[in-house]
Amino acid sequence: MNIFSGPVTTGTISEPAGMVPFDLAGNGYIEEEYLAEGTACGYDVAGELAEDGEWTITAASDGAPYRTRIVVRRPLDPTRFSGVLLVEWFNVTGGFDADPDWAYLHEEIFRAGHAYVGVSAQAIGVVGGTAVLDLAGLPTPGIAVTNPERYGTLKHPGDRYSFDLFRQVGEALRVAPAAVLGDLRPAAVLAIGESQSAFYLTSYINAVQPISAVFDGFLVHSRGAGAAALTGEPINPVNDPDGVQIRTDGNARVLVLVAESDLLPPLSFSKARQPDGDRLRLWEMAGTSHADSYLIGDAASLMGANWRINEGPHRFIAQAALHALVGWCTTGTPPPTASRIDFVSKEPPLIARDEAGIARGGVRTPVVDVPVVTLSGEGPPGAGPLGWLVGSTTPLSADDLRRRYGDSSGYERAFTESLDAAISAGFVLEAHRAELLAEASDAPIF
Repeated sequence: MNIFSGPVTTGTISEPAGMVPFDLAGNGYIEEEYLAEGTACGYDVAGELAEDGEWTITAASDGAPYRTRIVVRRPLDPTRFSGVLLVEWFNVTGGFDADPDWAYLHEEIFRAGHAYVGVSAQAIGVVGGTAVLDLAGLPTPGIAVTNPERYGTLKHPGDRYSFDLFRQVGEALRVAPAAVLGDLRPAAVLAIGESQSAFYLTSYINAVQPISAVFDGFLVHSRGAGAAALTGEPINPVNDPDGVQIRTDGNARVLVLVAESDLLPPLSFSKARQPDGDRLRLWEMAGTSHADSYLIGDAASLMGANWRINEGPHRFIAQAALHALVGWCTTGTPPPTASRIDFVSKEPPLIARDEAGIARGGVRTPVVDVPVVTLSGEGPPGAGPLGWLVGSTTPLSADDLRRRYGDSSGYERAFTESLDAAISAGFVLEAHRAELLAEASDAPIF
């Protein structure tokens, strides 16, 4: 099976949107773009959508032609290839293709030598539509309109068909990788997706993966309580099932990674919590927000966030999560289990916090256990709807810091001990030790 053509050389690539810089060539990687073309089907539900995720699904007899694009980033030297291929479902919440998981994970991808493919799976990124997060208040056109020289032949029949489109791309990458990966032959193919894409991956795991087991594992990153509608209707609390779990009766391993703010409205992931098992791990990251200063940088002020947004350990834990998932899928070594973030009450949902305002429980790191700032997934009072998205960072007082640590040596000693524990537990990578220690050393606290 080969549905690919290319590499595309006409005009200039429309890169997926991202604020995080990266150096492909400096890390021995190349980027190419290909077209993927086929006929996708929809999927229909027999009966109700069970909250345990064990849905009864049939592939519909309808078929719709598509032509979309994939972005390939891979080691130029085949001997550096890890054997792992990551396939990201591009995020389109802003009305355009974005690659947030590449942004969070690319350092670990480079270190490990993984190959990466990003897929324009949803219609809005290709042919336009109305975004879930519509800052301009206008429909967005999609790359087929904004860059017709390169993408004018693309077509997408709608998000009902996005699930099978993604499945076909994954299957073709497994069956005929030479078409886009050159000499690389993946031994494991993992699907990844963040935010809206995680909603779609949740539905994909429950509906499509049992019918066609294309992927060996999934990193479901910052999902909400619901799941994307198989009909293709937009993500919306009105038509999202509430409290949907991920099925665990298949062969694929699933690591669900959620930020502290994902647990609360509007995503309300706490309603979909489920226990760890032989094929599922759930990591809830204390002190993190859905998007943070690393991911969006200066764009926060453009969005109207006029406060110090979350500067938490999201990136570090996300890369540890990828590392753990890869090990699980390739060697059978399961990721560590993590406690859940504590709640004071479920209704209204209130996270339990310590005297500094930091969430209790969850995945712990030195920046929350040996704090110099309060890292929260919630915005400051009066933050409005952006508060849950970008969270907040609030410095602790000098008196509090002296009471906690005495002096800078006491702080650095406590930080190092906590970091050692986090690395030993598997929630932070050894590769990040020097960077985190340098940040602690530079912290202007005394």
